Amino acid sequence: MSNARRDVPDDCHHWSVTLTILDDEAAKRYEAREDGDLAGFIDYVVRRDRIALIHTETLAPHQGRGIGERLVRYALEDARRRHLRVVAECPYVRAFVERHPETQDIVVGMTRGARGDGQTPGR
Repeated sequence: MSNARRDVPDDCHHWSVTLTILDDEAAKRYEAREDGDLAGFIDYVVRRDRIALIHTETLAPHQGRGIGERLVRYALEDARRRHLRVVAECPYVRAFVERHPETQDIVVGMTRGARGDGQTPGR
């Protein structure tokens, strides 16, 4: 696993939970963990200077607490830090990018009728 890790306090709820987000490079996904338990993930593929964000999932016991949004923010910040261009293949990521124009400068493609050129990494 990568050393990229961030503990994000969950201030949205009455209980105290620490959300840790990390890049599991071997599994090719960003993972969100609550108190050590897998809470959600984003699958990705990196080719050359692009990262395709393929699929976002929040596990059922952890839904409704903004974990998916925090995962997407982390993935986009990590792509920016690594100087990667983003291809938003996942519908959740596409919707996030459309709602947050400040993230669109690193997005080079969005598939399935969303804005962008629809390019996939390496093509």
